[in-house]
Amino acid sequence: MKEGRQQHRDPVDAIIGQWAAERPDLDTKAMEVFGRIYRLSRAMGDRVEKAYAAYGISRGEFDVLSALRRSGEPYTLSPRQLSATLMLTTGGMTGRLDKLERAGLLRRSPDPHDRRGLQVTLTEKGFGVVDRAVGAGLAVQTEALSSLDDEQTGQLTGLLRELLTGTERAEH
Repeated sequence: MKEGRQQHRDPVDAIIGQWAAERPDLDTKAMEVFGRIYRLSRAMGDRVEKAYAAYGISRGEFDVLSALRRSGEPYTLSPRQLSATLMLTTGGMTGRLDKLERAGLLRRSPDPHDRRGLQVTLTEKGFGVVDRAVGAGLAVQTEALSSLDDEQTGQLTGLLRELLTGTERAEH
């Protein structure tokens, strides 16, 4: 919180208050953290989705295009690599690839190293769309962080990294 600002109550505070009244024996710290993370994720997902829609793509389609863009030249991955990167089934990936190919944002071609395989390549049009969309999405996210100063943003980043690392480690 920037200097001089008061902390405001949010909907999670109301939920925690209700649980405290009904079940004072519960330790609701985890609910406070993850309730806010969930609400932030949902709200920001909706805002970013709207920013991407201006470029004719959904968040899921952006994910495919950005995976190709981040892979570097020649901006080509196999459908299997894309599925693994995005944690999607091959069936879910096929639908996205079909739509993006019809829009001219990527192309599929035979893999020269595996005659049974395919490779997916970002087109020039797709390159332009994803570069503009990533800028728009980042602008929305940056604006949302404007209520924090640089030090707070750094602290939040570190804390969320630790939480994510610990959570993912516990899964395995």
